Amino acid sequence: MRSVKLSSVLLPVLGLIGGVVLWELVCRIFDTRLPGPLQTWEASKLYVVEPLTKRGEMDQGILLFAWQSLKLVFQGYALALAIAIPLGFALGLSKAFQTTVDPLIQLLRPVSPLAWLPLGLVLLDRSGPAALFTIALCSMWPTVLNIAAGVRAVPQDYLNVARVLRLSPVTTFFKVLVPATVPYMFTGFRVSLGIAWLAIVAAEMLTGAAGLGGFLWQEYNALVYEHIILCIVAIGAIGFVLDRAMMVLEARFRVST
Repeated sequence: MRSVKLSSVLLPVLGLIGGVVLWELVCRIFDTRLPGPLQTWEASKLYVVEPLTKRGEMDQGILLFAWQSLKLVFQGYALALAIAIPLGFALGLSKAFQTTVDPLIQLLRPVSPLAWLPLGLVLLDRSGPAALFTIALCSMWPTVLNIAAGVRAVPQDYLNVARVLRLSPVTTFFKVLVPATVPYMFTGFRVSLGIAWLAIVAAEMLTGAAGLGGFLWQEYNALVYEHIILCIVAIGAIGFVLDRAMMVLEARFRVST
């Protein structure tokens, strides 16, 4: 057991080290404009060692940029779930409603955040609300579809037992349907959270908001490639942490139910 736990930590660390070494070798061998890890660290360490320092609106520590992005993500994600959860249950419970709404869902679901944001700016006239609109609209669909699939997958025996026990529709919903769909719900929550995080970066790049996406776009225009890589690493690391946090929340929720 101890060796299994050790390998679960050691192997990912070795993988990360191998990736950094490969990155350095590619930069040295092929002489690309891409800066290596050491060059990136030297040019970007001020943002890392002083992560909470604000020197200007677009010159802040990496944690301050991340916090600006996360605030919008959580607000947009909460809005997405507020719409997606009841819509998903409605789709799962009503075949007629699903048949009616499914073409609209399939039409809206593939649309990129880059397409929704200009519409949000036209409708809401401000970058903040437009970003929330974009995040919610892009990230809600995995939760909608997974909850609907979970409701349809509830064994008929469960519902038959509820009828025999003469449970009310409300009790059946909270005691039978919701617990049975929890694995599907959290699968949707995780995918939706990942899409929300992707959408905020695209939204900030287009609006120039003071977050990771806005900082990345500013540094691209300034041709500071080291800072671009810093933003990419930060975006990936935060996305990883959000995904693992959702996994922990799912595990605790399953235990409590």
